[in-house]
Amino acid sequence: MSNPLMVVLVCAISYLIGSVSSGIIVSKIFNGPDLHTVGSKSTGATNVQRTMGWKYGIITLFGDGLKGVLACWIGSLLVPDQVAGISIGALTAGLFVTIGHNWPIFFKFKGGKGVATGCGVILFCYPIPALICIGLTILLIACLRYVSVGSMFLMTSYAILVTVWTSQGNPWVIAWAWALAIMCIIQHRANISRLIHGSENKLGKKNN
Repeated sequence: MSNPLMVVLVCAISYLIGSVSSGIIVSKIFNGPDLHTVGSKSTGATNVQRTMGWKYGIITLFGDGLKGVLACWIGSLLVPDQVAGISIGALTAGLFVTIGHNWPIFFKFKGGKGVATGCGVILFCYPIPALICIGLTILLIACLRYVSVGSMFLMTSYAILVTVWTSQGNPWVIAWAWALAIMCIIQHRANISRLIHGSENKLGKKNN
């Protein structure tokens, strides 16, 4: 049985790791704009790419992804007890590092959309379905050129695969996967509105 205090510690550490914004760090180092005031006002990789360029967007993407991997790795060490083939610590860390990224305590709870960090999380926890979903997402974005659609598809399709394939029917693992998907959709609510009204930016188009 997992030590409740260790689980709480994993939650706290992971949230703080998630609250460190790669986008804001990149913007500060390379004299970029205040990401909270330009483009989509998100601190994620897509807004960095659109306002600063591809190089900085890719740096942010990898930085945010590494946050997810780091948090899950620490979580797996602190709470190694397993369920459905993955440690409870990694699952807990994956959830809270994403929450920290989306609603960071260091930046007035205004963060990104959790996709890059979520990629790190899903690759660490269940890599095979993650790779399948990432591959399909890349193809979808290449066809439609809407990163927002691809992002929501990625997390939703991953939740479906985890539910029917890797969760072993465990309700907590299923709830974990769908929590990641729901957070992603919530953070893309403005994008959904723009998609409905035909004003969503396509990949490669810079924000004004």
